[in-house]
Amino acid sequence: MLDRIKASLPSLAPAEQRVGRLVLSDPRTFANLPVSELAERAQVSKPTVVRFCRSVGYDGLSDFKLKLAGSVSEGVPFIHRSVDADDKTSDVLVKVIDNTVAAFLKYRNDASSSVIEKAVDVLAAACKQGRRIEFYGVGNSGIVAQDAQHKFFRLGVNTIAHSDGHMQVMSASMLGAGDCLVVISNSGRTRDLMDACDIARKNGATTIVLTATGSPLATAGHIHLAADHPEGYDRYSPMVSRLLHLMIIDVLATAVSLRIGAKLQPILREMKNNLRSKRYA
Repeated sequence: MLDRIKASLPSLAPAEQRVGRLVLSDPRTFANLPVSELAERAQVSKPTVVRFCRSVGYDGLSDFKLKLAGSVSEGVPFIHRSVDADDKTSDVLVKVIDNTVAAFLKYRNDASSSVIEKAVDVLAAACKQGRRIEFYGVGNSGIVAQDAQHKFFRLGVNTIAHSDGHMQVMSASMLGAGDCLVVISNSGRTRDLMDACDIARKNGATTIVLTATGSPLATAGHIHLAADHPEGYDRYSPMVSRLLHLMIIDVLATAVSLRIGAKLQPILREMKNNLRSKRYA
């Protein structure tokens, strides 16, 4: 959460930046002070404190302080431990699992439920109207896009996933109003994904970007689902980011399936029955 605030500071208004610096200087104290004292310490108005919380992706001051208190609480393993060349297998086991658990807990505390709600609203509306939902990603993110397509097509959604840059641009060119594009990127700096997102947005499709805060892609879509983690790129492939993205896709797919409601159950039941012949008894 603190990394997210640091990354967001340059894009904030000067008054909101003062609130951000106050948070970073002593997050525990910030989480416990009333808004009047926070405003006085930051030399801003009370509405500015609330605006800051919303600018960095939270529902308001109460939501921000709740997540802040969780992120700085003792006993939560938010420190990323890199795998070293001389690590034993037992060390690798512990570090990889701890890093993954830490990333999930961090996301639980950082995630803005209102932003996720917006994404679910858009996806559910596209489902109900029979519009297209497309998932784009490259490299590891391309695998996540394929997983997303697999989850959503089982909901009866008209969906596809593309990991090739040319296919992404061509497919985005055919999207229109009511359609939805979900772009997945760990770095948020892939040119092909940026181009496809811009094309889809210009054509009237709603764009959801699942990427790191402060990246170029984060500001390119209509809805930004922040996926921030302290992962390095120099020692091993981005395992934590891939698992984090997969989890966020699971959250979206589950929430959308609940929106679709009871009519989904017969479809899933028939699908399961038809798959029985593919398995050994």
